[in-house]
Amino acid sequence: MAAKFKIKKGDKVIVTTGKDKGKKGEILRIYTDKNRALVQGANMIKRHTRPGQGQPGGIVEKEASIHISNLAHVDPKSNESTRVGYKFLKDGRKVRFAKKSGEVIDV
Repeated sequence: MAAKFKIKKGDKVIVTTGKDKGKKGEILRIYTDKNRALVQGANMIKRHTRPGQGQPGGIVEKEASIHISNLAHVDPKSNESTRVGYKFLKDGRKVRFAKKSGEVIDV
């Protein structure tokens, strides 16, 4: 069974450790089998590519995956790192909220 994460595609996160510590970005993709995520603008690597049909060759810079444990959710109110909790709204929906400010993350 795949692991359950509190971070989803499209969330704003901050990198907590490593060479990109402090960088903020959006989750582009999550690899549940490897417990890793692709964050926009973080952990950039260079790949030497051959020219293909419709694309030129050269050195391409792209994102590499980061382990989920090295990411923290960004609080929508204070723009700092926060932990995520779950609560039920009055209409019965289960939503995620930022523990620092109490702000609801899911809309």
